[in-house]
Amino acid sequence: MKFNPDIHHRRSIRLHCYDYSQAGALFVTICTNNRENLFGEIVAGAVQLNDAGQTVERCWIDIPAHFPRVELDEFVIMPNHVRGIIVLTDAVTTVGARDIGARDIGARDIGAKDISPLQSRPAGTSGTIGSIVRGFKIGVTKWFRQQTAIHEVWQRNYWDHVIRNETERDRFREYIGNNPARWELDKLNPTANQM
Repeated sequence: MKFNPDIHHRRSIRLHCYDYSQAGALFVTICTNNRENLFGEIVAGAVQLNDAGQTVERCWIDIPAHFPRVELDEFVIMPNHVRGIIVLTDAVTTVGARDIGARDIGARDIGAKDISPLQSRPAGTSGTIGSIVRGFKIGVTKWFRQQTAIHEVWQRNYWDHVIRNETERDRFREYIGNNPARWELDKLNPTANQM
C-alpha cells in the first residue's frame, strides 16, 4: 500500500523537542516481536539465557565499541525484552561514521551545556539513542537470521525515558535489578497477563 498521510499516522513516542544526541542518561526497553520469549527463561527468579540471549548480552555489552560516546549502566536481558540505562557522554560528537573531537570544530566543546533540551534536534540521527538502538537491533537480528529460522526479532520501536537526576537513575537501577524476580508480575510477561 502506498503511503497516504491522511490514513497513515505514526505518533512519535519520543519526548517532543528533546535532543536525543545530547549528553545524558536514558532508560530504554526494547521488546521482541509479538513479545515472544526468544532469549531464555526465568528460573527461581533468575534469568537463564539461551544461546540467543547470550548473543543479545554480547551485542549489548559491545555497544560502546561502536558508539564511543556511550557508557552502559545497569541492564538486564529478559526472555522477551531488554532493559537498560544508556549514558551518552560529552566525549565526542559523532558525524556519520567519523568521530569528531572538539579540536576538529574549533575551541568550542559541544555538549549538553550548549544544547537546550527545548531546541530542535540537529539534522541527522547518527549518535542519537535511536541510532544506538537501531545498531543493537541490527546486530542481534543478523545473528538470528544466520543461526535460526526467525527473521522478525524485534517489535517496531522501543520505549525510552530521559533520566533527569541521580534519584531517578537509582530507581531505574533497582527496577532493572529486580526485573527477573518480579517476572510473574511483569506486564511484558505473556503468561502473567493470562493469570
